[in-house]
Amino acid sequence: MRHFPPLPQVFHLGHHAAGRHRPTHHGVVFWLSHAALLLALLLIATEVSAQQAGDLKARYEQMAPQLAHSPFQKPIVLSSVDDTQHPTGEMHAVVDHDFGALAGALRDADAWCELLTLPANVKKCVVDDEAQPSTLHMAVGRKFDQPIEDAYALDFRFQVVASRPDYLLVEMSAAKGPMGTSDYRMTLEAIPLDARRSFVRLRYAYANNFAARVATSAYLATTGRGKVGFTIVGHEEDGAPRYVGGIQGIAERNTMRYFLAIESYLDTLPAPQDQRLDKRLRDWFAATERYARQLHEQPLEEYLAMKHKEARRQMAQAAGE
Repeated sequence: MRHFPPLPQVFHLGHHAAGRHRPTHHGVVFWLSHAALLLALLLIATEVSAQQAGDLKARYEQMAPQLAHSPFQKPIVLSSVDDTQHPTGEMHAVVDHDFGALAGALRDADAWCELLTLPANVKKCVVDDEAQPSTLHMAVGRKFDQPIEDAYALDFRFQVVASRPDYLLVEMSAAKGPMGTSDYRMTLEAIPLDARRSFVRLRYAYANNFAARVATSAYLATTGRGKVGFTIVGHEEDGAPRYVGGIQGIAERNTMRYFLAIESYLDTLPAPQDQRLDKRLRDWFAATERYARQLHEQPLEEYLAMKHKEARRQMAQAAGE
């Protein structure tokens, strides 16, 4: 929000008989015009937020049949865009968390740092509150234990765009990512449904330049061969579902991982502080194993050992600063 200087500082000053200054007519008009502009901008922002809340409510009502008959055995709908240059995944879901608790947690940058480190390839996340806006300094790497210096930097600018009693909009963006990726966008919207449930929309997208597309193609031809997403695109001869692969599959897997991280974070908030990390790791791992065909990467004990080591390393670095 823009802050205007105190009234006397923006006036053209004249002299009062007693030696004190008083604002001129032009100064008053100047200040009032800026105050009116600020008020108009606030009103526009409020109207836009109300419209966005209404749009999300309408989307929930439209998607209610899909949510009720989701193949995931819970009310979630996952979609993606088949675009090698701009991979995009989107999740719509009903979560068993009241809106007040959900919004109170997810408008906090530190909460996002905690939940974003649950996926195996995120090695570190630190919030810089002095930056404007706040920035999440992340390190992403391989899905196994590795030195932090071998990871890639990914800096997300964090903004709470709207926070109302009936609507939350959080946006994160990063101009550059690892291996030729760029223009990262993660957007979360939420509205209340009733006293214990909320409806959320999570969108995750980024851009691939030519070098990134070449690297992705090499990955899909080697290590990533056989990796699939969640969208069923056909059936095998034996009737088994055939899932989408390629860059679209990558977008769907990443979107699901982040959504499950949000759920695991919210689910473990009632746990004692000293137990949350371990419970959160175990809950997230168990959630991903429900979709082992798409998301399984490593055994539980290997994952836990790696993540606890990364947490200790981050705490030691913070203590040494």
